[in-house]
Amino acid sequence: MALDAETRDQLIDTVRRFVTERLRPLEAKVSEDDAIPQDVLDEMKALGLYSLSIPEAYGGLDLSMEDECLVGIELGRTSPAFRSAFGTNVGIGSQALVMFGTEAQKEKYLPGIASGEIITSFALTEPEAGSDSAAVQTRAVRDGDHYVLNGSKRFITNANKADVFTVMARTDPSKPGGGGVSAFLVERSSPGLSVGKPEKKMGQQGAHICDVNFDNVRVPAENRIGAEGEGFKVAMQVLDRGRLHISSVCIGVAERLIADCVAYASDRKQFGQALSQFQLIQAMIADSKTESLAARALTLETARKRDTGQPVTMEAAAAKYFASEMVGRVADRAVQIFGGAGYIAEYGIERFYRDVRIFRIYEGTSQIQQVIIARETLKRGG
Repeated sequence: MALDAETRDQLIDTVRRFVTERLRPLEAKVSEDDAIPQDVLDEMKALGLYSLSIPEAYGGLDLSMEDECLVGIELGRTSPAFRSAFGTNVGIGSQALVMFGTEAQKEKYLPGIASGEIITSFALTEPEAGSDSAAVQTRAVRDGDHYVLNGSKRFITNANKADVFTVMARTDPSKPGGGGVSAFLVERSSPGLSVGKPEKKMGQQGAHICDVNFDNVRVPAENRIGAEGEGFKVAMQVLDRGRLHISSVCIGVAERLIADCVAYASDRKQFGQALSQFQLIQAMIADSKTESLAARALTLETARKRDTGQPVTMEAAAAKYFASEMVGRVADRAVQIFGGAGYIAEYGIERFYRDVRIFRIYEGTSQIQQVIIARETLKRGG
């Protein structure tokens, strides 16, 4: 649902003030502690951040894709770990249910997801199925009115806090690729489901990823999302949406870094003048600003197209590809502009440099986005 201009401006202003006044002062602490304080998570819930994409009928804000991206840009102006806390509830952890769930499934789970009482996670990646997401080997065998799941998932965001997992599992081993994969809602409390310890990561401390293991986990057949064999289609449509959300966060991070660079370069003096007066510094700022504006235009245009019901598989891939690569370049230039200060922890630039690296990997690597863009372009004839 698209908000009227006044309501949208109020929401964006509220999120911007929350990011500036509440989250940014905590960035170093969250990184050091590898945890977001519970009172901050509670404030996020009260602000409705867990409900951005959930339909109003189930307690959500039901933002349009464009409005969600505008909010995502504001959320990107601080450490990405904060957004990750509720990102799966807003995106890949809930959208299969929103798009393809039955009314009974929606009534059971969506109100809790919107309030943040239920934390969701999306379990697709496996030890042998990363970019080749159709190579899922986790099995789901029908047994009466249940399915029995066996297998393992890797690098699952928010798995250690999740109450409900959207799990992709192979129901028909005779069909290669995505055709034999189905989607299931699996509750954390299910006997046989176990979660590994959080991985130590390059960046985004405070956001956690873990393995998830299924050992004869019985899942009611009523928890299947869509028909048997539709799981891969479900996952791909969920990822189309998620890629736009990630693109918007990349833009916000880039805009934050550009502002930090401008402030530092205006204050720092070398050879008797501010760094900002040197043309080679100006060139790095100009390149960063130009690329961030291009990413913003592409992402918001694609979001508006999706809001009208048009297919955006290629455009969403292009936005995610460009925005995630762009923010990596901006972060690299930021380190260069800050010089030695950019390399030490005090200024936070090196932290962002590490944080943004994952954007080029999760929800589809840059190389997978290139494959999608080429495939769709060839299919369309140009």
